[in-house]
Amino acid sequence: MPKMKTKSGAKKRFRVRGSGSVKRAHAGKRHILTKRTTKNKRQLRGITGIHETNADSVRAMLPYA
Repeated sequence: MPKMKTKSGAKKRFRVRGSGSVKRAHAGKRHILTKRTTKNKRQLRGITGIHETNADSVRAMLPYA
């Protein structure tokens, strides 16, 4: 059987933790930041987990994770 391919966009956006949960970065912190408040930019730092409603789709895009 051929190998399953990982979605290129998903492998750039998601990482799987040791516990098996998937982590992601916050959206909206790349460009056009002048219109955002300092508080909003600060709150977009760091990483967060994916929502459980999206977990199945992300798992399908990362078959070997």
